[in-house]
Amino acid sequence: MKSVQSINQLYGHEEIDRLHRKDARFVNTCMMMTLSGSAVSDGLDNNRVISGVGGQYNFVAMAHALPDGHSILNLRSTRITGKGETSSIVWNYGHMTIPRHLRDIVVTEFGIADLRGKTDQVVMQRLLEITDSRFQQELVDTAKENGKIRSDYSINPSFAQNRVGEISDKLAKYKKRGLFNTFPFGTDLTEEEIFIGRALKILKKKKQNPMTMIATILKAFLLPADQKPYVKYLRRMQLDKADNFEEKLYQKLLAYEFSQFGKAR
Repeated sequence: MKSVQSINQLYGHEEIDRLHRKDARFVNTCMMMTLSGSAVSDGLDNNRVISGVGGQYNFVAMAHALPDGHSILNLRSTRITGKGETSSIVWNYGHMTIPRHLRDIVVTEFGIADLRGKTDQVVMQRLLEITDSRFQQELVDTAKENGKIRSDYSINPSFAQNRVGEISDKLAKYKKRGLFNTFPFGTDLTEEEIFIGRALKILKKKKQNPMTMIATILKAFLLPADQKPYVKYLRRMQLDKADNFEEKLYQKLLAYEFSQFGKAR
């Protein structure tokens, strides 16, 4: 074990670290990416702090200090806010963690954008190609209005079908063969815990959008799921017997979500 001062940067031990870190790849995640290539990883534009920066900035800067190093930033193409589902690749944002001059490699569900050393126009085009297609045109229009992309530019048809559903459909046949497991490298979680966790994760995501959550609650009560196949999961959550309205609400919500993504195992 070593201090982050040794791991995250080159200072004080640069000669040996440069030898150790040949062809280094520093992989981090971020929340949002502006179309100019700056990353938002630790806070929001209202000054709300989501997490500490950690070693992300140091890793990115070190990648640029190494002639054969690269920084790789991963992010989901969309996020859920109070306004519903929105793009994680945005035109501009009032807070940033990694500045645009340190842009390098960016990865979403839809592909990889190599940004290092590219012009602003090329950077924006490459990021648009890994953006969810529902939000591409609005970003293109904004870029054109601000003179950052040529007026005759349009999204290549190859990147105009960037939708998570498209990826899921393509992967479905491989999942049936046992590939793309939830935990490909193994886990201490039981099948029961994975099944419950999946439903809880979906509900957590829906809770971020009040209208979506209200719609789900109405469906859970008006179109209640048969709870018999899911008794062991409800028992694990101590919801097999509901003694009050709150417990009854969670019981119906969980049973409804269980029924939506497959039969009990």
